[in-house]
Amino acid sequence: MSVDTKIPRTRDCYTLVKGETFTASVDNSLSTLGWSGGVGVQWVGSSGDVRMVSLSDGYVAGFLMWGSNESSDLYTGMSQNQPYYKYAVVGMGSWLIVTPQYERYTYTSRMGGPLVPIVYTPSQKLRFSLRGLWTSEDEWTLSGDPRAPNILYTGFVTQVPSVSTGNYMTIQVSI
Repeated sequence: MSVDTKIPRTRDCYTLVKGETFTASVDNSLSTLGWSGGVGVQWVGSSGDVRMVSLSDGYVAGFLMWGSNESSDLYTGMSQNQPYYKYAVVGMGSWLIVTPQYERYTYTSRMGGPLVPIVYTPSQKLRFSLRGLWTSEDEWTLSGDPRAPNILYTGFVTQVPSVSTGNYMTIQVSI
């Protein structure tokens, strides 16, 4: 897939093949800070009859289809209503998505610099980082987290990010 970089991208996550979706309540931190489409989320409880999600720290519930304040939603009925009403659309199952929501630098270099880029390769397994972004690294092990190792794979790379793709990565999601 070749992407024309002259076409403005106004979404954080593009769907090429759709899996399952459902609406979930978002916790206070997500509703206050907002979120990007394509980030990973995990279950944190419920709000009445609706399940609640928060930004993933390596656990898996799914990924958020849309960002809370994407430019595509400005001046529409969607503008700012997701964080106001505290809900989001979660994707899970088998998807093919295109997103820029992946870790660009290794965990170790982010913690102490200098920044070292992560080099992604086709078919490389992915999981969610401690920040809810797609990554090839096991950040539980790298951070000394007692839950290590993180074997909760969430998908794999089908097209690596590059200038020709507008730095978007294509991911075969398997959640």
